[in-house]
Amino acid sequence: MSDSFAKITNIPVVQYLIKWLTISTIVGLLSGLASGVFLHALEWARATRENNLWIIALLPIAGFLIGWMYEKWGKSVVKGNNQLLDEYYRPEQKIPFKMAPLVFIGTVLTHLFGGSAGREGTAVQMGGAISDQFSSVFQLNALDRKIMLVIGVSAGFASVFGTPLAGAIFAIEVLVLPKARWEAIIPSLLAAFVANFACDLTLVEHTHYNINEVPDLTALSVSWAALSGLIFGLGAMLFAQATHFWGRFFKKTVSYSPFRPLLGGIVIAVAVFLIGSTKYIGLGVPTIVASFSESMNSYDFLLKILFTSFTLGAGFKGGEVTPLFYVGATLGNALVWFVPLPVGLLAGMGFVAVFSGATNTPIACTVMGMELFGVDGCVYIAIACFTAYLSSGYTGIYSSQLVAAPKYWLYPKKWFGRLLK
Repeated sequence: MSDSFAKITNIPVVQYLIKWLTISTIVGLLSGLASGVFLHALEWARATRENNLWIIALLPIAGFLIGWMYEKWGKSVVKGNNQLLDEYYRPEQKIPFKMAPLVFIGTVLTHLFGGSAGREGTAVQMGGAISDQFSSVFQLNALDRKIMLVIGVSAGFASVFGTPLAGAIFAIEVLVLPKARWEAIIPSLLAAFVANFACDLTLVEHTHYNINEVPDLTALSVSWAALSGLIFGLGAMLFAQATHFWGRFFKKTVSYSPFRPLLGGIVIAVAVFLIGSTKYIGLGVPTIVASFSESMNSYDFLLKILFTSFTLGAGFKGGEVTPLFYVGATLGNALVWFVPLPVGLLAGMGFVAVFSGATNTPIACTVMGMELFGVDGCVYIAIACFTAYLSSGYTGIYSSQLVAAPKYWLYPKKWFGRLLK
């Protein structure tokens, strides 16, 4: 019996599976539990802010604190998601574990005091920082360390949104787009499902969305879906360019980094009180949900782009994906005035398509659409995601991302290649 077991475990594919099953389970559990704690902290921050709106006036102080923390302890991890991308493409050193607690604290403070940001960036950075610590523990080689970064991103993304399939594919697509390393798909899937399970153990409730009506596929309805996807891609481009613009603006005009979120916090706090609404700060999940069935303001998506790009550009912490969901869902809701498709379908298409265009991940976003909304509208979702990807230009929210395939069908790369920098 022992000889048979030894022979089986000497088979390369069995060794591969045992190795990555062990590693992916450990990383998935730790990342999923971290995401669960993080999501509970965000819900506490949201509830506290909404019940005590006066604390938004303290956003500048919170901004200075976040900037000071990163100035003192976080200079080596300040690039966030782009650092994970850089380390994947050009490995130099292990991701410092301090990335996880710093981005956790920074994001919770951003949400507590009224910044407009998401949550995926934080979960992905925590997952990446956790997973990379095990590269030295298991004495992995350079190629296996790349897979560790993939499973960290996969685990963080899957657990924070409750979409394990999309999380696994997103990690492969966003990191490995220039040259697919499909040996990472099994570890990525394992980590995503384990992380999602571990996050559920913390009793986190993920938001549910519903597309009530999906029309029959016709040449006309497919054409409208493609046109909508093109508009969603342009919306994604606007979001990415606005975020990069404000980041460059603050770095150019304010030399001392803690002063950037301090000044940005003053502007955001004043804007919130002038508008008299908290609709455009935080995650904005209630507005996203309402976009699937209610009539929204046609300018909601523009204000969310402005608030989020300014918040992140000023140096506050958090992700971009949930705000992208907001932008996409409200933009889709606005299109109902001239696109003859159901409002729920348009909101759902925009939800994932703007995300697709901003991250250059059409496959993951299509799968996410099916996980969140069901398979009935999958063709419309896929058309919107791939059209948005093609029409979003050579830019994205991750400036370090390498995009391999030229998007010549709308415009030559030379027009927009500079936007990657």
